[in-house]
Amino acid sequence: MTTQVMDANPRSKTAATHAQSETTRIARSSLLAWLKHLFLITCGTIMVFPFLWMLSGSLKSNDEIFASPLNLIPEKFHWQTFIETFQSAPFGLYIFNSFTVALFTTLLVIINSAMFAYALTQLKFRSKTVIYFVVMGCYMLPGAVTYIPSYITLAKLDLLDSHMGLIVSNAASIFGVFYLRQVFIKIHPSLIEAARIDGAGELKILWAILLPQCKAAVATLFLITFITNYNSYMWPSLVITTPELNLIATGIRHYFIAEGNYGLNWSQIMAASTIAVLPLSILFIICQKTILSGIADNGVKE
Repeated sequence: MTTQVMDANPRSKTAATHAQSETTRIARSSLLAWLKHLFLITCGTIMVFPFLWMLSGSLKSNDEIFASPLNLIPEKFHWQTFIETFQSAPFGLYIFNSFTVALFTTLLVIINSAMFAYALTQLKFRSKTVIYFVVMGCYMLPGAVTYIPSYITLAKLDLLDSHMGLIVSNAASIFGVFYLRQVFIKIHPSLIEAARIDGAGELKILWAILLPQCKAAVATLFLITFITNYNSYMWPSLVITTPELNLIATGIRHYFIAEGNYGLNWSQIMAASTIAVLPLSILFIICQKTILSGIADNGVKE
């Protein structure tokens, strides 16, 4: 009887020690989870604060924007600021111009990038590696370096001061080639070989087999390219000179300095910026799962 009690005590001590260590592990994991969430919330707040402040400023008067202390919530919501701002400049036309240019540019970028990436990954020809490294070397060049030769080219083609000039000059994307190349590499070669044995041409393989396998990646590239071209400012401001052809970024800048009101009507400037950013914010919220899935797994179906 005494021996059984002595045998039971070490077992109970071991069980108690195990339970205590498990409790400590759970508490530590819970603490780490809380710290991670706190860190992410802090970073997210810092990133989203400028947009919240812009939205808040668009609903305030000019005096209240610079009042001390700074309050995120306006004392009185001036909703009429949006109506006055939208009526004082053709922001609807600017947004339409931006959407049109961004949409057609993005479609051309996807077509060009898909064909170039397919050639680099699925076709066999000499100097394929050299061409890839040359293209990637161009990716390291600052965008401003290409402005002068691109401007001269558009001038010779008589495409200055036109949306067609913007679309043609942005129709190729080195990032798109690199991104889709990384995606196409993960496609199993047996799938391509089976299609070729069945008599499928290269274009049919690309559009009917590869791209359907990479829908998330293509959607991600579409959204990234669309948002980049929609927000573009420097290059459109150099190419476009007619006010009616302005994109939203250049349109806001012209509105900002119109009639000598530079830096005075801050509530209307913030309202105009909110009008410009809101469509993209809604688009991003709707498509954020697609973007994250495309970045995480390159959108390739296993």
